[in-house]
Amino acid sequence: MDPTEFLQGSTVRISEETYAVCRTDHSHPAAFATVEDETETTVVVEHDDVGSVDASAVESGWKRLTFEMDLPFELVGFLATVATALAEADVSVFVLSSYTTDHVTVKPFFDIFPLMFLFLVSGTFSDICC
Repeated sequence: MDPTEFLQGSTVRISEETYAVCRTDHSHPAAFATVEDETETTVVVEHDDVGSVDASAVESGWKRLTFEMDLPFELVGFLATVATALAEADVSVFVLSSYTTDHVTVKPFFDIFPLMFLFLVSGTFSDICC
């Protein structure tokens, strides 16, 4: 499967919420995502919930782009295609994946709109929702 062809005709949803990525030592019930490894726990929460997280570091101001499609596990290069397009536009990313799809958070938010327009014009995506 060609990831560029797979992206054509897809929908990307831009979150209304703004998120914060927090380094902590435990999970949080309001977390959109939690990643635990041997050295730390990272939680992604809506910005309004940051005060309730016992965090040693916080990176705020992220918007979530969700690819509204089921991504097969055998699809190779999907995130590379998306990350390359964002990198070429000088947009930093923080990537999260669920079982069926990927969420790419971007910062700062105002860089998204010209990029989304370019995606639409290039035919990479057919629909972008807010």
